[in-house]
Amino acid sequence: MSKGGRRVRIFSALEVANICGVVNQTAINWIRNGHLKAFTTPGGQYRIYAKDLAAFLDKRGMGASGEVLSVMMENANWSNILITARPEVNDSLKASMGELLPEHAISQAYDLFEAGRKSIEEKPGFLLLDTDIPGLNVSKFIVTLKSDPVFGRPCIMLLAGDNYYESDSGEQSRPDFIFSRPFNPSKIAETVKSVEKQIEAAAVTA
Repeated sequence: MSKGGRRVRIFSALEVANICGVVNQTAINWIRNGHLKAFTTPGGQYRIYAKDLAAFLDKRGMGASGEVLSVMMENANWSNILITARPEVNDSLKASMGELLPEHAISQAYDLFEAGRKSIEEKPGFLLLDTDIPGLNVSKFIVTLKSDPVFGRPCIMLLAGDNYYESDSGEQSRPDFIFSRPFNPSKIAETVKSVEKQIEAAAVTA
């Protein structure tokens, strides 16, 4: 984790492909052939640090893409957690998470409009999203958060209700983690800490 609680900016292979105007497989080939430095997540997905992508773009003379990159490097606030859930779930989780993660700021949103506004204004590093929020299209909302740099691209932790079904509609529409009922605040807090440690360790060796 970078100084001041700011999140280290990381890109997926698909984001690299979009920046460079190529298909996803081309970006993957660049990585596999050693042209673009990357690391893999526990799930086997490629991830690229902003500085490595910038070096790749400079080496290839892709100046225009470099300008796009500077816009996309908006940092999420790694020490901020936004809980978007129904009131009874939201308030309970905030109380528990506040005790388990006292070094983090816990924000709350009770509907999608408020979640969007706070995601733009506060750029939380972690977003806990309740699938039972009225009017929520899970896949569409996640794609929006992951594809638009204005939100800072948070780590999305889905609080899955009893009727939630995980669709196979592509990486951009998938949450980073899924927690099922009954929600275990300790497990969520442990996951937050684990993600931070992985990012910090990878940043040191990158």
